[in-house]
Amino acid sequence: MEDIPADAGRPPAEDATVPAFWRRLGLPGLADVHVHFLPPRLLRKVWAYFDAAGPLVGTEWPIRYRWGDAERVAHLRRLGVRAFTALAYPHRPGMAEALNRWTLGFARATPGCLPSATFYPEPGAVRYVAEALDAGARVFKVHVQVGGFLPTDPALDAVWGLLADAGVPVVVHAGHAPVGTAHTGPEPFAALLARHPGLTAIVAHLGAPDYAAFLDLAEKHERVRLDTTMAFTSFFDRFMPFPAGELPRLRELGLAGKVLLGSDFPNIPYPYAEQLTGLAELGLGDDWLRAVCWDNAAALFDLT
Repeated sequence: MEDIPADAGRPPAEDATVPAFWRRLGLPGLADVHVHFLPPRLLRKVWAYFDAAGPLVGTEWPIRYRWGDAERVAHLRRLGVRAFTALAYPHRPGMAEALNRWTLGFARATPGCLPSATFYPEPGAVRYVAEALDAGARVFKVHVQVGGFLPTDPALDAVWGLLADAGVPVVVHAGHAPVGTAHTGPEPFAALLARHPGLTAIVAHLGAPDYAAFLDLAEKHERVRLDTTMAFTSFFDRFMPFPAGELPRLRELGLAGKVLLGSDFPNIPYPYAEQLTGLAELGLGDDWLRAVCWDNAAALFDLT
C-alpha cells in the first residue's frame, strides 16, 4: 500500500465526512458486522422498548435513525459501508425460523448485506439452523440477555457444534451491557467455549463492561473475536468506559485480526460517525484502523 499521511485516521466530524475518513486510510470502504434489520412490525416494537427505557435498556436511548429499510440502506451506502449484517434475534420460542426467512430474503434483495440468521434454545433449532446454512447464511446472531437463556443451554449444544464445524461466525451478545442478567458475563461464555473451542464467535460490544475478561478469551481462543459496537462513544463512556490500561492489548488483538467494526446501526442515540471518531481518537495507529474498519472483516468473510 502506498504511504498514507500521518493524519489519515483523522476522525470524521459528521456522517457526511465518513467517506473521507476511510479514503484517507486507503480502504475500499467500511465493513460493519453489527447492523440490525428486522421485519418492520418487530422493529417498531424494539424501538418502542428503547423509547420506554425498558428493563434491559436501563437508560434513555433515543433512536437516531428511525427510518424505513430503504432509507437506512441508502445511508449505509452513502457512508461507504460496503458490507453489513442484518442481525435479528428472538426473545421467545417460535420466532427464530420466521426471522431467518425474513433476514435471508432481505440479504438476497440487498447487495452488500451478509446473509444473517439466528436461533433460540427450542426443538427444531438444529434443523432450521442447518436450513439457514444451506440457504447461504454467513453470520448468526445470539442475544442471551434478551433471549433469557444461558449459552450453554443443552438445547443449543448441537447447534453450536454445527456452527463450529461450518466455521460460520456467530455474533454473541454475551456481556452484561447495558443491564446484566443471570445469563450474561464472561463466565457463561467461557463455559460455552470450553465445550466448543472451535467456535467462530464475535463478542458484541467488546464484552462490555467486562472488557479485560473478554480480551482474555479472545487471546486464548483462536476463533474468538470482538466487535467495537458502541465502545468509545460518549454515550457508552458515561457508564462503562473502556479501561485505558487495556488499550495495548486491544491494539495487538486488532492487528491480529480479532477486532472488527460494529455500530448497532440504526439503534444508536448518536450519529454513525461517532463510532469511528471514538476509534480514531484512541491513537492506536492507522494500521489498526485499517484492520478494524475493513481488513479483519474482509478476511473473515472473504470480502472483495
